Amino acid sequence: MKIGIMAFGCDHGRSGFGSYLSSFIANLPRQPGLSFEVFGPEIDRYTYTNDNPSVTYFGINIPDSKSSERLWVTTSCGSLCKKRRYDGVIFPLGIRLLPLKFDVPSVVIVQDVLSDLINFSKDRYYKISSLLLKKAGGIIAATDFIKNDMIDNLKIDGNSVSVVYSGLDRSRFYPRPKNNESTILIQPFSIRRPYIIYASRIEHPRKHHVELIRGFEIFKERTGLPHRLVLAGSDGENAEMVHRSVIKSSVSQDIFLTGFFPPQNLPELYAGADACIFPSSCEGVGLPVLETMACGIPVACSNAGSLPEITGENALLFNSENPEEIASAIEQLVRNSSLREELISNAVQWASQFSWEENVNKTIGILRNLIEKN
Repeated sequence: MKIGIMAFGCDHGRSGFGSYLSSFIANLPRQPGLSFEVFGPEIDRYTYTNDNPSVTYFGINIPDSKSSERLWVTTSCGSLCKKRRYDGVIFPLGIRLLPLKFDVPSVVIVQDVLSDLINFSKDRYYKISSLLLKKAGGIIAATDFIKNDMIDNLKIDGNSVSVVYSGLDRSRFYPRPKNNESTILIQPFSIRRPYIIYASRIEHPRKHHVELIRGFEIFKERTGLPHRLVLAGSDGENAEMVHRSVIKSSVSQDIFLTGFFPPQNLPELYAGADACIFPSSCEGVGLPVLETMACGIPVACSNAGSLPEITGENALLFNSENPEEIASAIEQLVRNSSLREELISNAVQWASQFSWEENVNKTIGILRNLIEKN
């Protein structure tokens, strides 16, 4: 059995989708009679390779742009899948990049809240692409929240949707011994401790950076504690409003915007924090929250989206529209030592359930069932 895996649209391994794909490919099984071919930009030939002899790469020479990738996937992907004689194909980007038709049994992995992606994005492609999703043989939702959104708002048949949680690389994300260093050196950054971390794309309003900044102000005014707020992430839509809020803040000297943060260094960034505050209300998965929990850092997050599901009962929840609640959550995580220890212990155990091996095996099993039916 030969399975194709699309690598277009993954920003050469640098985006969240690229990280997902890298972990997925790294955990593909080595089984007789089962082979995998990753197909994508020629320049990514060595991005996703590993020592698994069952995995090969087929490169396509097209310009390195979103429009070129969309055009190729829309018009040429189907014929390539037939020519390469794939028995089945995995599309990891949901409606962000899909072919016009599925010429072989296919599974589409959805990691976005699709109604949000369609309604809040200015990109009309997503609305068109959401219609193509219904033609796929199988759909995998990364959380129950995503599945329910597809059923309720896109009228997707729930019987065609399976929930498979993302994995967690526990060789990278694990509790580290605390040290007394006053500064964390993570190339190219030097970050003064103690600090609170929010690692997410800088986007307004659904990521709620502005409310977090106000909540951090209240926390600082109320406690006088020396903590800094580290906002790690590239600029997204309306990022200028977040930057403006930082500049106007009464505690702007204690707010650090890193810009793009190297994914390979995220475990060190998480591990050096006193707490993680994650106010985003639009998360379909919220993987950074799970990664932080696995590093043994207490978490407080929004009570919206998939976050209550992905954290279980192992994080403080707050209304991300309310800066007072955010301030209270920060103070509890920083000052209440018994609560901290309880959250840390429970969170590490909870995060240990999320396995890439299980994710990969379930995904392949779903695709295998589709292939056998055809």
